[in-house]
Amino acid sequence: MRLFHTSDWHLGRMLYGKSLLEDQRYFLEETFLPAAQRERPACVLLAGDIYDRQVAPPEAIRLFDQALSRLVGLGIPVCVISGNHDGAQRMALLKGALRQSGVYFATELEDALSPVCIEGGGQQAQVFLLPYFDCAQARAFLGDDSLRGEAACMEKLLGRLTPLFQPGACHVLVSHCFCAGAQASDSESGLFVGGSGQVPPALFAAFDYVALGHLHGPQAAGGNARYSGSPLRYSIDEAGQEKGFLALSWDGARMTAEHREARPLRDVRKLSGPFARLLAQGEASPCQDYVEISLTDQAPVLLAAERLRPFYPNLLAVRSQWALEGAAGRRAAQLRGADEAAVFSAFLRDVCGIEPEAEDLALFQEIWKEVQP
Repeated sequence: MRLFHTSDWHLGRMLYGKSLLEDQRYFLEETFLPAAQRERPACVLLAGDIYDRQVAPPEAIRLFDQALSRLVGLGIPVCVISGNHDGAQRMALLKGALRQSGVYFATELEDALSPVCIEGGGQQAQVFLLPYFDCAQARAFLGDDSLRGEAACMEKLLGRLTPLFQPGACHVLVSHCFCAGAQASDSESGLFVGGSGQVPPALFAAFDYVALGHLHGPQAAGGNARYSGSPLRYSIDEAGQEKGFLALSWDGARMTAEHREARPLRDVRKLSGPFARLLAQGEASPCQDYVEISLTDQAPVLLAAERLRPFYPNLLAVRSQWALEGAAGRRAAQLRGADEAAVFSAFLRDVCGIEPEAEDLALFQEIWKEVQP
């Protein structure tokens, strides 16, 4: 049995104010949908964050509708969960009717209790669709106000699913969460305080495969859980990171995953060097990629971005190492020999834009003492 695992399309996303819809359409029409047509997987698993924001722009909704229509036309079932960026209630519209076409949306926790049965290659899979949730939603659904942290909530939720396992079937979980030990990127927006938002991968041991969404780098998350990653690079720190989707194969005993590369319409790149060389390179061969340029000149360069942009039309940012080093050096000189409270006060002024108050400093001193060895 063959399955496709993808996630974090973030349709409608902007990169430094530039719309990526054309790039996202290119991924779907030139990579993902042609692969589905060639290989006819038994199911497509879409592990959340279909859209980039809860109220998605009409163009993004149309693009998703077109992709679903193509898959339905090919007779390929699609299992979709809502992620933390999606508007779950909006996505829930018509989900009952769509099931009749082989499109299964999970937007609330109760949906996980009705696994989707998929058949292919003489084999059967039970797909449990667990949408993104916060602890308050899990406590309300489970009727247990004592649960604290995503790990405890996830463990109890999974305890409701495993008794539903059908003997002899492949048991697949689709989830949108942060697995402990996994590597995050700058383009993920979730905040996790003290690790409370992380889920130990050992909790997934009962499943034959766990199709994860949320983190944008393709990676194993421990045991039988994997992130497909986002199909495109959504931040500068993802430059050079592999992007695409996962083609899964179940042989009746083990699930294997093969990463399929997606060649982007425009790449995301970092360029570094002196201004004159980068300008000459652009004049000789204009670059259409999304680029961040770091200038290594040891002197200021006037109007660098304006002079480079004709040859780098998708220029995202220009940084001057000379300016950064100068600013950092001045700050370091000002703070050299200062105590911890002075450094903290400077941070509040320079980064947060606020003047430290006595209670802020008292709280800092209290915490500072606690963390000292």
